[in-house]
Formats: sequence, structure tokens, C-alpha cells
Amino acid sequence: MSQSPFGSPRLGTPCLLLAGLFFLLTACSNENSHLRGSVTPSADGKTYLTVVDDNGGGCGPILVDGERWPYAIGEAGEISPGVHEIACGGALKFEIPEGVVFRFDYWGP
Repeated sequence: MSQSPFGSPRLGTPCLLLAGLFFLLTACSNENSHLRGSVTPSADGKTYLTVVDDNGGGCGPILVDGERWPYAIGEAGEISPGVHEIACGGALKFEIPEGVVFRFDYWGP
């Protein structure tokens, strides 16, 4: 049995796998990325929501916190920071940090 560069044939492969996994997770992470979209700092420090995906378009009006969202797809509207619910066919909860433009783009599970 050949010896790994780590000194133990049993230790080398798991260590390499863990190091590779750590590198991938670190390289792929993006602090501006969220499960339902992405954020960028707003120019004026206020908080905005931009819905950039209408869930296929056949679900009727987009509702945010139970109210019809008055802005067009891709248009930013001012909103309070915190947890919100968006609905169009199905309802989802997501959180918007303060002082950002949140681009909502993912309706999936």
C-alpha cells in the first residue's frame, strides 16, 4: 500500500476530500447571495424590493404581505426590512436586510 503525503494511507484521502470541500464552499459562497435572490447596497440607505421573476407569469397578481405588489417586474419598490411573504401561485417567506435592494428571483423549493 502506498503512503500518502500526509503520512498515513488512511488519513490522506479524507483530508484531501475535506480540504477540497472547504475550498469549494469558500469559493462559491457569496455574502450578497440569499436563497430567494441577491442584495446590493441601496444608494440612499433605504430598503427596496425588486421582483425579477413572476413565477411563470400565469399565477395572477404578485402579493407581498397580502397586498398586491404595485411595481412592475424589475422595478424597485421601497419596503421595510425584515421578514416578508410573497405569493403568486404559492406563498414563500424571505428576509430582506436593511439598506439594500433585494432582487427576488427564485420561487423554487
